[in-house]
Amino acid sequence: MSIKFQVKALAKNKFDDFISLNDKELANKNAKWIVVDANPRYPCRVSLKDANIGERVLIIPFVHHDEESPYRASGPIFVREHANTAQVGVNEIPEMLRQRLQSLRAYDKNKMMIGAETVQGIELELAIERLFQHCEVEYIHIHNANPGCFNCSVIRA
Repeated sequence: MSIKFQVKALAKNKFDDFISLNDKELANKNAKWIVVDANPRYPCRVSLKDANIGERVLIIPFVHHDEESPYRASGPIFVREHANTAQVGVNEIPEMLRQRLQSLRAYDKNKMMIGAETVQGIELELAIERLFQHCEVEYIHIHNANPGCFNCSVIRA
C-alpha cells in the first residue's frame, strides 16, 4: 500500500512585509536582496523552484520549526521576488528537491524528532513513505543536506 503525502511550500503572504522594505530596513531584519548568479543555487521556499540567473531573491532568517519543543529551529531561506505559492499535488515531488542531497526529519504530535534520513533527491518518495510508515510520525521537514537549510514540510494527504 502506498502512503499518500503532500509537500507544502511556505505561503507567499508570510513574506509580504519584507518584499516592500528598502535595503536599510531589510538589513535591520538581517535580510537582503541577492541577484542570482547561478542555477541551481537559490531554491525558493515559496515557489519550490530554483531562481533563474538575473532574478532577485530575498535571503531572510526564518523560524521553520516554530514550535514549543527542544527542536525549535531557524535558518536562512531564499524567496524569489515574484514567487507564487507552489500548489503541489498528492505524492508529487518538486524538481527543485530532486536535484540535491536531502535530509528528512520526522516529528511526532509532541513536535519531537523521532526519525531522520539523508537521501538523494531522486529517492525522496521512498524515504517519505518509510518515515510515514511509523504511525507516530505527524509531519516531516525536508532540508538541503549540504548547506542544511530548510526547504519545505510534508504532511499526510
